[in-house]
Amino acid sequence: MRIVPQTRHCRTFDFLGAGAALRYEGTHCLVNFMLTLPGHAVLDKIALIGGCARLPLRCDLARLLGDVAALPAELWGTRGGRVGVHNAAQAIFLRGHAPAQGNLPIEDRDALAHLPYVREIITTLIPAPPLRCLLAMLPPGATIMPHMDHGDYFSKAIRIHVPIITSPDVWMFCADRSYNMQPGEIWALNNSTTHAVWNADPALGRIHLICDFLPSPGLFALLGDAQRDLGVVEPRVNQRLFAAPTSA
Repeated sequence: MRIVPQTRHCRTFDFLGAGAALRYEGTHCLVNFMLTLPGHAVLDKIALIGGCARLPLRCDLARLLGDVAALPAELWGTRGGRVGVHNAAQAIFLRGHAPAQGNLPIEDRDALAHLPYVREIITTLIPAPPLRCLLAMLPPGATIMPHMDHGDYFSKAIRIHVPIITSPDVWMFCADRSYNMQPGEIWALNNSTTHAVWNADPALGRIHLICDFLPSPGLFALLGDAQRDLGVVEPRVNQRLFAAPTSA
């Protein structure tokens, strides 16, 4: 067993065994599961992305909303196998599995058959080989606390977020900046640095399409043209995410 050290934004240790977590101490650090991408290079995500970068692409939001609305209701209601900091969010895996389920094959899941436009986004619109993909719903008022995604897989894949349902009160925090992402935009997220989400909207659940991609010349070109200066220092977000807990 090995212990992942704390970063300056993590208040606990993660205790890891061979490829799976043995237990948590707290909820502020993501467990490091041993997903692997052999034969691929580790990416310099600070150089490629910075914190979050908005790609020069947009989705057809009406088609995307139509896909999500047509999903059978029974597919929602679980975490999709995700654990730890992601406990607050519901998830539907479209490709692959949650890291907690181990180093399983990354293949299409049954839910993707209900989402023809989502399939088009991940196989055609974004010019790179898709890896794990999911829909994630963060309920009103909920928070995914600061964490980093450690491990071979995460260091070699590029994380893409497509906001579907969101509001001005939903904040993505990454690399000391906060971002307000608009529906239909396509963003790259540096998940190898500290990131978090706060849905401060009191009534609306936030739904994102989240996909990892292997790097490709086409995706590198989009990253080269992406906007990186859209993050702000938002004091209330920092207070929510990093304020020291108080005793009762």
